[in-house]
Amino acid sequence: MDQGPGNTDTQSLKEQIDQLGTLAANVNTILKDGNTTLPKDVNNGLDTLVNSLTSLSKDVLQQEEERKNLLALADIGQVINSSLELNEVLNIVMDTIVRLTGAERGFLMLKDELGELAIRTARNWEQEAVDSSMFAISSTIVNRVVEEGEPVLTTNAQEDPRFGGQESIVAYNLRSILCVPLMVRDELIGVIYADNRVRTGLFSESERDLLMAFANQAAVAIENARLFESVRLTLEEVTELKNLMDNVFASIASGVITSDVEDKITLINHAAESILGQASDELIGHKLEEIIPPFATKISPHMESVRETEKAVIGLDINPTLPKRGQVDLRLNLSPLKDHAQNTQGVAIVLDDLTEHKRLEAQRRLFEKMVSPAVIDQLDPDQLALGGEAAKVTAMFADIRGFTSYSEKIDPQQLVSVLNRYLAACADAILEQEGTIDKFMGDAVMAWFNAPIPQPDHALRAVKAAISIRDKIVALHQELPPNAHLSFGVGIHFGEVVLGLVGTEQRLDYTAIGDSVNTAKRIQENSIAGQILISDTAYKLVKKDIEALAVPPVHAKGKSKPVKVYEVLKLK
Repeated sequence: MDQGPGNTDTQSLKEQIDQLGTLAANVNTILKDGNTTLPKDVNNGLDTLVNSLTSLSKDVLQQEEERKNLLALADIGQVINSSLELNEVLNIVMDTIVRLTGAERGFLMLKDELGELAIRTARNWEQEAVDSSMFAISSTIVNRVVEEGEPVLTTNAQEDPRFGGQESIVAYNLRSILCVPLMVRDELIGVIYADNRVRTGLFSESERDLLMAFANQAAVAIENARLFESVRLTLEEVTELKNLMDNVFASIASGVITSDVEDKITLINHAAESILGQASDELIGHKLEEIIPPFATKISPHMESVRETEKAVIGLDINPTLPKRGQVDLRLNLSPLKDHAQNTQGVAIVLDDLTEHKRLEAQRRLFEKMVSPAVIDQLDPDQLALGGEAAKVTAMFADIRGFTSYSEKIDPQQLVSVLNRYLAACADAILEQEGTIDKFMGDAVMAWFNAPIPQPDHALRAVKAAISIRDKIVALHQELPPNAHLSFGVGIHFGEVVLGLVGTEQRLDYTAIGDSVNTAKRIQENSIAGQILISDTAYKLVKKDIEALAVPPVHAKGKSKPVKVYEVLKLK
């Protein structure tokens, strides 16, 4: 330790006292050797002066040693409390002990979770870590300190009657040993052990007292470092858990919002931001009614009910108009938000955006009016690609007879109403047989069977649909006025078509294209009111199931030869 001004002053005083004592002793000797006779009280006074000066010199030296120790303790307290990293504190403690005591080695042992002592750090006089192979210490002395909670000092363990016969002391050639307990609030947390395997008489009571005082400071510093390490590890675990929860919270597909007892938003995840069309910094800390009034108006009564009754509201459907998204369809679950003591601190809102789902449902319902639900259930959207592929189908065309002349006599609104009644009857008949409606073309309907799902009796299904159309038209006439009694002509043909998605990604049609489709249409154009005509190729597939009458071939536009057809009368 560096000497400060106080050290220099003390050293100067001690030197002056020693010089004065030496001078007094020399004067006394000279007088005695010169046979100079002095009064007895003078001789006694000189002897007393010499003795007093010698004693004073020792006192000054002792006080200086004590002052050095106090300064060392103050310095040590500052050093060991300069860090909260446990390993760094332990190394500082042991390096300081070795320097203060002049020990060859120093060991610091702490109790582990099982209450067993374990060496946490070992340092030598060169401030280097002691190799584990050199961990040769007296377990007898360590255990004694642990059991009694008192320090142990031996100037020569080999000859100390308390320990001289112990195997470890003999085997390891241990000599000067000093071991003190580390106590925190009267509880032993470990021990400090210092030794020298070469020199005897190295440690004194002064070093013991100094080390005890230091150990009290060191124990507090070590405990603080341990607590800091524990808090740090806990904080890391909490931080990791929080990050995990943040990631989970952020990845939840449903929107999640939490509010306090004043309905102020306290938390919102990414999904909720997207659903509401608002950023979190626009919402957190604000009431919903301040930010999104249409949304708040719909749910405020339910939030109040949840807080008052502490009962959840499940499956609440609302359709507010949001500023940045327009009208949306949402489904909400509201639950009381409780703390660890089960006191309600607000409301947790889980919301799912059903806007797109409901739009698709509406599209499906529309599609179901074109294609049989049984067919829809078997379709795999992933297998439907832009483009087409060859398929063999039974195509059918049905056209309203007399519609053109009827339309000239009635206003457009009523005309559309009547038209829809006839087209609906036709569509129902086709869908009942699980056919696919391709399109409505003014007052005509195009449909086919055997695609996209194979139907072994596709031709018979087409015939049954046509007969059902005829029957439904008869029933419809019972509901409509005589001037609205119209009829259908039907044409059916079996052949190969190209079937698939035609158009662009923005507008697609699932349709059939080919000569067979055109042939079915030409056959229908040659049918009279209420007549069902079927081509020869289709007739061959159903002739055993129907009664039909051969009729003159029809001259189909675009065909080089007449098309052989039959009129369907009824099912057998």
